Amino acid sequence: MSQSRPIRVALVDDHHLVRAGIGALLRELPDVEVVGEGSDGETAIRLAQESVPDVLFLDLVMPGMSGLVALERIIGRQPDLKVIILSMHSSEEHVVRALQLGAAGYMLKDVAPEELPLALTAVMGGDTWLSSAISRTAIAEYVDRTAHEAPHDTLTARQLQVLKLIAEGHSSKDIGAELDLSVKTIETFRAQIMERLDIHDVAGLVRYAIRQGIMPL
Repeated sequence: MSQSRPIRVALVDDHHLVRAGIGALLRELPDVEVVGEGSDGETAIRLAQESVPDVLFLDLVMPGMSGLVALERIIGRQPDLKVIILSMHSSEEHVVRALQLGAAGYMLKDVAPEELPLALTAVMGGDTWLSSAISRTAIAEYVDRTAHEAPHDTLTARQLQVLKLIAEGHSSKDIGAELDLSVKTIETFRAQIMERLDIHDVAGLVRYAIRQGIMPL
């Protein structure tokens, strides 16, 4: 896991022993720097913004704001951040929803410690990491569901919002000002939307939005 600089990692889990154990394992890795820890969704959002991690390990079930709600809000503002969900739940429903909301990985809490560096290497390389116990069923369920959906049904709420504004003719600068996001973030969303819909020009996005009723004539 050789890097020009350490991978900046933040960790949020409401179980103190779990967080302490994972944190200790992460600190043993030579190319990792733990830049923040927390125990709830609000802290996760704050750490993502203030600590600027490359990877955020995020508990799925926490009191108050759930990990999925926190995930959607974090990715809505920082689409480049790699978020790996931590969970005891291996059901397809949980895994698929996390992936749809923009998670870069889904790790079960009972995996072997050796999974941590493998997961970090995978997501930093642009791949999706799923614990081996859930890979086959989760991917099969994900493919099955998305095969029966319109392509934009797999977009996050923020991506759909950006798509609508693009289709209405707003520039990235205008969209950024309206949503209180940087132009770079809007451009990242634009690239993600084009890749997800397999449409690679604005005119095509406009036609798609009209055809699907996202933007009425």
